Amino acid sequence: QVQLVESGGGLVQPGGSLRLSCAASGSFSMYAMSWYRQAPGKERELVAAISSGGGSTNYADSVKGRFTISRDNAKNTVYLQMNNLKPEDTAVYYCKARRDYPLRQYWGQGTQVTVSS
Repeated sequence: QVQLVESGGGLVQPGGSLRLSCAASGSFSMYAMSWYRQAPGKERELVAAISSGGGSTNYADSVKGRFTISRDNAKNTVYLQMNNLKPEDTAVYYCKARRDYPLRQYWGQGTQVTVSS
């Protein structure tokens, strides 16, 4: 069992920055981690993902060059640094832990990010 707790969301002006954190319990280093977001009336979408060891990352096209995912396995935490935020980044952001063998997947409760002037 892995429990995930996100933090760091809030209200920010366009062009601003936020850093989201997702603190995990359990065998964190065995899980690939990812950030998703869901805006009102839209489906949840993948924002960024990082492998269990941190050596591989991938991003949605809409956030490439602005967002950076990273992890600290010693602190059981994954981060999402978000720069040059835009109003269209407004959403609830969720972190997810996944391992394939055996298949396990866990979600956090989400943190609200609002980009508005």
